[in-house]
Amino acid sequence: MSESARRRHVLHCLYSFEMGGLENVVVQLINRLPADEFAHTVLALTTIGECRARVTRADVAFIALGKPPGHAVRFYPRILALLRERRPDIVHTCNLAALEIAPLSRLAGVRGHIHAEHGWDIGGGNARHLFLRRLYRRFTHHQVAVSADIHAYLHRRVGVPLRKLSLIANGVDPVIFAPGDAAPVPGCPFAPGRHWLIGTVGRLAAIKNQAFLARAFVRAVRSGTPAARDLRLLVVGEGEMRVDIEAILRREGMMDLAWLPGARDDIPAILRMLDCFVLPSHSEGMPLAVLEAMASGLPVIATPVGSVPDLVRDGDTGFLVPPDDDEALSARLLACAASRETKALVGARARARVQRDFNIAQTTARYRELFNRVPKEDRGQKTVK
Repeated sequence: MSESARRRHVLHCLYSFEMGGLENVVVQLINRLPADEFAHTVLALTTIGECRARVTRADVAFIALGKPPGHAVRFYPRILALLRERRPDIVHTCNLAALEIAPLSRLAGVRGHIHAEHGWDIGGGNARHLFLRRLYRRFTHHQVAVSADIHAYLHRRVGVPLRKLSLIANGVDPVIFAPGDAAPVPGCPFAPGRHWLIGTVGRLAAIKNQAFLARAFVRAVRSGTPAARDLRLLVVGEGEMRVDIEAILRREGMMDLAWLPGARDDIPAILRMLDCFVLPSHSEGMPLAVLEAMASGLPVIATPVGSVPDLVRDGDTGFLVPPDDDEALSARLLACAASRETKALVGARARARVQRDFNIAQTTARYRELFNRVPKEDRGQKTVK
């Protein structure tokens, strides 16, 4: 029997494999699970993007279906054929968009279908989404929630039995994301130490609500307080809301006080430059961006959505402000800028929390144990490429 045949083959199915927190969790699992125990395939219902470059293993297969918006029913024959051809031991679906292939994995005879919910829509009252999760639940062998609120939703509302449900929190690498020398990154027009750098990282989308941060930043600069003089804004990411953010800044004549570099692959270095991190979202699951900022020793200002209040404990590991309350966010930005001690004190507590409770090594170990519960198929001499 070949080396590949002795490994458990995990097929990770996602809506897309572009840059994002969920996608980065899958990247970390692929890179960190022992190569002599696991082989991997990434199946994206839509596209394979830049996230592929973060996978360090050379033996991973990437498949993109190119599905347009809407249901994937016309792709079902192709997906079923792929599952029968690849013969994975485990199908690992992520979020509702990928859950619809659960019946196909059962039909293909997959031994373990493990579904993970990172979703921002959990508990949002969407009756159709609840119906679909209840419908597909019977086709999964086990489900994973990344936070306590998602765990409660899956058990109490969706009806997943506790014996088939695990809480595995997202994690980050506190070695990669760590405080350090605040050196300028290529292209950034601002100087760490001379300017007070406020930043956010993520997809520029309405649900992420970066326009709220832009409005609050404008309000803070307009305050005329001593702390406002050195404020600068970094909005890292790409998406449809970029136009709105730029329009707010341009209208107020503040484009020269902000840097919107698009998507970047040097996020740890950018975080080390910042003085505080802001998550202005309307809705979240367990945001990796917050964990990365906390691990980097930054005070985080965030809206109390999803599992954020468990991560950002107000006044302890960060600060919470109501969504779309420009005055509250502006006041908190100015308060942080006026007290340099806050960055050190709150940031240190935030980093300690990540090291203790949200280390990627813990996350990987939990998934390894879960994946290892699934029996391996005897494939003879078949190899997974």
